Amino acid sequence: MATTTSDTLVQAAERFLDKGGTPLDARERHVLEKALSRQTLAQDTSEAFDEDASFGQRLADGVASFGGSWTFLILFGLMLLAWVASNLWLADGAPDPYPFIFLNLILSMLAAVQAPVIMMSQNRQSAKDRLVSSHDYECNLKAEIEIMALHDKIDQMRNDDLRQLLAKQQEQIALLTDLVRGRGAEQSGTS
Repeated sequence: MATTTSDTLVQAAERFLDKGGTPLDARERHVLEKALSRQTLAQDTSEAFDEDASFGQRLADGVASFGGSWTFLILFGLMLLAWVASNLWLADGAPDPYPFIFLNLILSMLAAVQAPVIMMSQNRQSAKDRLVSSHDYECNLKAEIEIMALHDKIDQMRNDDLRQLLAKQQEQIALLTDLVRGRGAEQSGTS
C-alpha cells in the first residue's frame, strides 16, 4: 500500500473537510488516507466487537438473551406453578408451605443476580452501538469525500470539453474568416 504524503493529506483536508489551518483528528486522517488510497473502510463492527469479548461478557450477553426470551418466561412460569402446586398439594409436609417464604427468597436472589448481569449486557450493547455509530460516521465521511472527488472529476471533464469546443469554434471561425476573405479577394479581383 502506498502511503499518502503529508502534503496530499493537507490538500485533501483543505478541499474536502474545510480544514485549512486546523489539524486533523485521528479518525479524519484515517478516513482521508483510505479515500485517497482507494481502499475500503467498511467492516463488520459487530463481529469485531464480539471478537474482543471476555468469557464474562459473553456469559452476561447469554444470560440477558435467555432472561429476556419467551422460553425463559414460559419455563419460569411453569416452574413457579409446579412449586406452588406441589407445596399446596403436600400441605402439612410441604418444604415451603403457604405463603412460600423460601420461594420469595429464591426469587429475590435470582433478581439480585440477574439485574446486574443484564445491566452489564446493556452496557456492552451501548458500547457496541457507539462503535457502530462511529464507524457509520467514518463511512459517511468517506462517501462524502468520494462524492466531492467525483464532482471535481466531472467538473474537470466538463471544463476540458468546453475548452476543446471553444478551440474548435475558434478554428472554424478562422476557417470561415479565411473563406470569406478569399471570396472577397476573388470578387474584387474579378471586378
